[in-house]
Amino acid sequence: MLPPLSRAESQAVARRRRGRNWLMFAALIALVGLFYAITLVKISQGTLKF
Repeated sequence: MLPPLSRAESQAVARRRRGRNWLMFAALIALVGLFYAITLVKISQGTLKF
């Protein structure tokens, strides 16, 4: 079993986790934007059939 973290260590872990969360959020937004742009291009070219 791991020993309990000190307050400073706990805050450092939380700060790193928040940073990773923001990075994942930015990556997700970028992916959604890419899919949106691809869809708009396909619709404007008439290659997307409904």
